[in-house]
Amino acid sequence: MRILCAFIFICVLQSASLEKAEPITTQQKQDVTKPKIPPETNPEAAVEQTPDVNLEKGANRLSKPKSDPNLEPKSESDADQRSDVEETTDSDIKSTTESPNTNSQQNPANTPEKGQAKPKETGTKPTKPEPRPTKPEPKSTKEDFFWGPPQCEQQNYTRLSCSKVFCPPWRRCIAGVCVCQMPYKCPRQDTHACTLDGAEFYSMCQTNAIACRANKPTFSHFSRTCKTDENVQTTFRNSGDKRVLEIHSKKGKMLVCGSEWNIAAANVFCRNDSTEYYRGAERASKMQYVELEGEDWPDQCMKVRCTGSELSLAECTIYNPTPIKEKQQVAVANCYNETTKEQSMKFRCVNGKYVNYGKLCDGIDDCGDNSDEMCCQDCQKKTNAFWCPSGVCIPRHAVRDGVRDCLGGEDELEENGPIVENDPKEFFTDPLAEIKKIRSTAESKLQCGVPNMDYVYKAEDDGSSRQRRKRLVGGEESLPTQIQWQVAIQDEGSIHCGGVYLGGCWVLTAAHCVRPKPKSFRVKFSLWRKNRKQSTTDSIPVKKIIIHENYDAQTYVNDIALVQLEELNLSDKCMLDNPAIRAVCVPWSTQQFQPNDTCTISGWGRDKAGMSASILKWANVTIIGDCQNFYKHRFLPGMECAGDLEGKVDSCQGDSGGPLVCKDASGLSYVWGIVSWGDKCGEPNHPGVYTKVAHYFDWIRFNTGWAAVTKFNQ
Repeated sequence: MRILCAFIFICVLQSASLEKAEPITTQQKQDVTKPKIPPETNPEAAVEQTPDVNLEKGANRLSKPKSDPNLEPKSESDADQRSDVEETTDSDIKSTTESPNTNSQQNPANTPEKGQAKPKETGTKPTKPEPRPTKPEPKSTKEDFFWGPPQCEQQNYTRLSCSKVFCPPWRRCIAGVCVCQMPYKCPRQDTHACTLDGAEFYSMCQTNAIACRANKPTFSHFSRTCKTDENVQTTFRNSGDKRVLEIHSKKGKMLVCGSEWNIAAANVFCRNDSTEYYRGAERASKMQYVELEGEDWPDQCMKVRCTGSELSLAECTIYNPTPIKEKQQVAVANCYNETTKEQSMKFRCVNGKYVNYGKLCDGIDDCGDNSDEMCCQDCQKKTNAFWCPSGVCIPRHAVRDGVRDCLGGEDELEENGPIVENDPKEFFTDPLAEIKKIRSTAESKLQCGVPNMDYVYKAEDDGSSRQRRKRLVGGEESLPTQIQWQVAIQDEGSIHCGGVYLGGCWVLTAAHCVRPKPKSFRVKFSLWRKNRKQSTTDSIPVKKIIIHENYDAQTYVNDIALVQLEELNLSDKCMLDNPAIRAVCVPWSTQQFQPNDTCTISGWGRDKAGMSASILKWANVTIIGDCQNFYKHRFLPGMECAGDLEGKVDSCQGDSGGPLVCKDASGLSYVWGIVSWGDKCGEPNHPGVYTKVAHYFDWIRFNTGWAAVTKFNQ
C-alpha cells in the first residue's frame, strides 16, 4: 500500500511540472530526428532555421546567413547553384511568408510561438526586405561573350583538338587529337632550322617534331650556319620587383616591345621559364622604359607575336629591332601562381588555370591551352576576333594570312579583306612563312571536292532532248555529268544502290548494300541513265569489300562499307583518266558542318508511289540536329538526319549508299553522309537517316591508307 501511494504522489508531481512547461511542437520533434540542411543549399531551411527573435522592420527571413568557409562551393557548378539560391526576388519572399496556412498540424512552422512575430496577413503590403549579403560579381559573365553550349564545354576542347582546329605540321590528327609526328615525315625546306645545341635540320617542322616528343624547346633560329653563339634565347632581368624580358640573339641583347605583347606570348615565356609555371602567365604586364631601375638597359626592342602554342618565344614571329622611346612600354613577366588566385566566379581552363569570364572568346589564348576560345557562339567585338562556325575564335591577324584556320576556310575568304602581305624585311624570324609552305604543299597533294566545271553542264552525248521534271519526293534531274563523284553499285547485273567515289581505287557505300562477295559486284562511274551508259561511263570490277566489323543489320548502326576496285593491268590505277569523274573529300571532323546547313543528296531511288527513277536525280536537304525526337532509341551514334520536316524532300528506297554531300565556305565538297534508312519516305516528321561519315574517318583512313583520304590535318 505504501508503494502504491508513493507512485501516485510522483505521478501527480510530474503532471504538474508538465503543465508549466511549454509544449514541444511537431516541428521541434522533427528537428530532433531530421538532419539539418545548410541554408546555402536549401532555401526552405533558411526560413525554418531563423532564430526565434522578433523580426525588425525590413528584416528578410530569406536572407543568407553568414557564410561558412566549409560550405563554400568547390567548383563553378557549385557556385552557380549557390547563386541561384541567393537570387530571391521580393515576390518569392512574399509568396513564402504570406501563404495561407491550410493545415497547421502539417506545417507547424507557420504557427508563431511565444516571442515570434506573426506572419503577414494575405493582402497586406510586405515590408521591404533587408539587402542580403552579396559576393563581388565579376565584371562579365559567360552570357556576355556567348560562351557555350554546356555540352561543348564538357568535351574539354583545347588547341590539340583537331575536330575543332588544324594541327601544326609537326603534329598529325589521330582520333580527334593532334599527336606528335615522326620527324622524318616533315618535308625539306629551303632555309634550314637550327637547334639550341647547334644541330641543323632541314625544317622547323623537324625540330618541333623532336621538341613535341621531348616536351621541351629545341628550335632556336633559321640559318644555314648553325652556331651556338647565334642562338635565340629569352630571359629576364629584374627592375625592382618586376621581371623585364630580354631576347638574346646574334643582334645582341634586346628588350621585348610592349606593342605586341599579350597573354598568349606571356604564357609561352612563363611555361618555358620554369616548370612551376606550366599553366602560363597571370597577365601580360608592361611598364614604361623610363621607369626601369638600374643602368645599361638595351635601347632597342623586338616585337613578338605568338599563337600561344609555342614552347619558347624563339618559335614565335619576331620582328627586327627598333629604337625605344622613353615612354614606350616594354614587356614584363608576371607568371601564374595558382596558390594566390581566387578561383570562385572564374572560368576553369582545361589545364586547371582560372581566368576571368571577360577573357573568353576574345581570340587570344588566355588559358595557355586555348580552351577559352573553343566553345564560342560568337566572339568579342572589342578585340575584333574572328568567329569560325566550329565555335572557335581566332585573332584578327590570322585572317587572310594565307593559312586556313577555320575548318571550312571562312577566315581566308575574299570577303574578309585583302590578303595580308608581309614584308620579309620586317622579320628577324617568321615561322608562319614555313608553316604556310608546308601546309600548302601537303594540302595540294590530294585533289578532291572540286568538280570539273568543263563537264558539269555538258549536254547528253547522244543528242537526245529531255525536259527537267520535278521528282515526287522533291529535287530534280541532274545533268549527264553533273554529279561527278556519284557511282552505281551493280549487283549481279542489277543496280539497287549508289555510292560515292573517294579517289584512287576506293568507293564508299552503305553496308546493307553489299556482301563479302566482290566478284558479284561492279561499280559504274559517270552513269546518268540507270539502264544506259554514256560516252564517259566506266564499269570497273571489284577487288575487295570491307564491311564495318560492327555493322548491325537490325539497327543499321555502323552502316558503312568500303569497296576497293581492281587495278588495270600493269598499273596501280583502276581507271583511265576521265574528265567526268572526280573524287569527293572525306570529312575528318564532326564539327565541319552543323545543323541547318544545306547539303545535296543524289540517286536513282524510288518515289512515293514505288516507281524507280531512270535518270540520276538530286535535291537539297537540311541537316537536322534533334533527330532523337523523331526516332527515339533507334537513332544511334554515327547517324545523321537530313531532309525536310514537311516531307517535301527525302531520299527513298534505291538511294541507299548514295552520298549526302556538303560544301564548305571555300567551295570544297565533302561526303557528309551515306543514305542508310528511314521511315515513311517523304512524309512530314520522318527525315532520312544517314551514316555520318566523319564519325568513321579513322576507320576509313585505316583501311584505305593515310594519303588516300587525308587532305587536311595530316
